[in-house]
Amino acid sequence: MIDSSLQNGVSVRRSCSILMVQYRRIVRWQQRIRRGRGLHDRKPGPTEPLHKLLPEETSQIVAMAKDEKYADLSHRILAVTAADQGLFQASFSSVYRVLKQQGLTTARGAWRGHNGNSKPPVRKELTGPNQRWCWDISYLMTQQKGLYLYLYLLLDEWSRKTIQWRIAWSQTAEESRWLLEGGLADQNILDLPEDQRPEIINDRGRQMKAKPIQRLCEDHGMPQLFSRPRTPNDNPFIESAFSTAKRAPEYPGRFLDDREAVTYFTRYFTWYDTEHYHSGIDFVTPQQAHEGQRWTIVEERRAKAFSQRRRRREENQRKSGVQKTKKQGT
Repeated sequence: MIDSSLQNGVSVRRSCSILMVQYRRIVRWQQRIRRGRGLHDRKPGPTEPLHKLLPEETSQIVAMAKDEKYADLSHRILAVTAADQGLFQASFSSVYRVLKQQGLTTARGAWRGHNGNSKPPVRKELTGPNQRWCWDISYLMTQQKGLYLYLYLLLDEWSRKTIQWRIAWSQTAEESRWLLEGGLADQNILDLPEDQRPEIINDRGRQMKAKPIQRLCEDHGMPQLFSRPRTPNDNPFIESAFSTAKRAPEYPGRFLDDREAVTYFTRYFTWYDTEHYHSGIDFVTPQQAHEGQRWTIVEERRAKAFSQRRRRREENQRKSGVQKTKKQGT
């Protein structure tokens, strides 16, 4: 704009005054264009600092970060420890930048968490009830903020039937053991040969990995499967059951105490097992599926639908024939 104005007789200073732009800024822009640098916005200063880390220093930072001895140190403590031991001299930000580039800003020890490469639990195909049980623990809010009850739930994965449930004020391995032992007694599992007993699938909570739970599964010949960290799809049926329970129209949202929660869930799980038509098992109730009635009910429904469809066809054909006869007579 200033160049075109200059060609029409308007001076650069006059154009700057009209556009409210400093004259010296225009001069600097013109100098940058003549030098071939362009007018793109860039960070000030050199593109690479003269005091950047040397390659050997970067290697030392990575090696120290991967060492099990220093695996639990933050980037700040890592920089201070290295300086005291004479390994390398680097600022906190430099150490953090190197760790971030190498993907070492998370837990680095042998106990590090899920890295995205773990395999899902191997599920064998189910053909009937009591072949695989899934269980978990869910929070229940109370009338007091920050105070929770806990719902322990054990489901049969094939029939979706509630095998056992408990309400407690804490998450403990003892409560978990009572949940599993109650399921064993309710379904008479210990009367079955070991190769016919259900396998147990759960997540990796401290209650699930507790020695009493692992010992219980081992003593009774029930393999214990663990879902991957932060992967609820590995144990979807128990998560879906919790979601269904908390989205029920009668769900109060908060409970006064454990007695109120027990009263509510006694009524709820009775309805869930005996009246709730579950979409995942062909719209039969979990109790019907658990007792082996699922396929009989599904076949009866299919036969009734086919019979009704055939009756409608015959009735429509009869009405159509009557109408044709009337037209011909007319």
